[in-house]
Amino acid sequence: MYNFRPEHKKKSIRSYVVRCGRMTNRQKFAFQQYWERYGLSLHDGLLDPKLQFGRNAPQVLEIGFGMGGSLLEMIKLEPDKDFIGIEVHSPGVGRLINNAGEDALRNLKVYMADAVDVFEDCIADASLHRLQIYFPDPWHKKKHNKRRLIQPNFIEMIRYKLEIGGMLHLATDWEPYAEQMLEIMEIADGYKNIADHGKYSLRPNFRPVTKFESRGMRLGHGVWDLLYTRIS
Repeated sequence: MYNFRPEHKKKSIRSYVVRCGRMTNRQKFAFQQYWERYGLSLHDGLLDPKLQFGRNAPQVLEIGFGMGGSLLEMIKLEPDKDFIGIEVHSPGVGRLINNAGEDALRNLKVYMADAVDVFEDCIADASLHRLQIYFPDPWHKKKHNKRRLIQPNFIEMIRYKLEIGGMLHLATDWEPYAEQMLEIMEIADGYKNIADHGKYSLRPNFRPVTKFESRGMRLGHGVWDLLYTRIS
């Protein structure tokens, strides 16, 4: 039987807290019914697109897809691409693979593990067409800022996983985090700001507006998108 706890292999500062939460019966059933079809493990080693997807198509990877609603929508809207999701929240993983299984989607694979470990062990260099990180935990308290996912070392590591011309797409609804992201990205080697130096981008059509985001917009909250291409 599948172990619902996310895989860990080494101690380091984590950008998340594992909040297992209570899974519905349908989400629990999804692991039994669909994990073998959609789930991947660190122990599987380097991802082989031909083996896992049956083709060599542009690969899109999302870190932290939450409950999976927007990712599911993208998977349906872009059947020409193969999607890889990374998430440690078991109810969200269960919901995504259940919906994907019911819709018989074939262009999805999921890791339930730390993103850094997945990148180190499973994602080949220059293999990703697009890498998306939407609304990562902002860690509001200053003393916790070191836990934020978007840091110079992380940005440097993931650059090599993008193909030349591939896109890194960040989005946040926390303005201080958006400012930090922009500051880090503007001085990062090998990236070019699609919107022009020092500017945020408009939300691209391929990123759906989530219910959480729509509610925030009605309350006057902002959302900041940052789009960069790998140039070297």
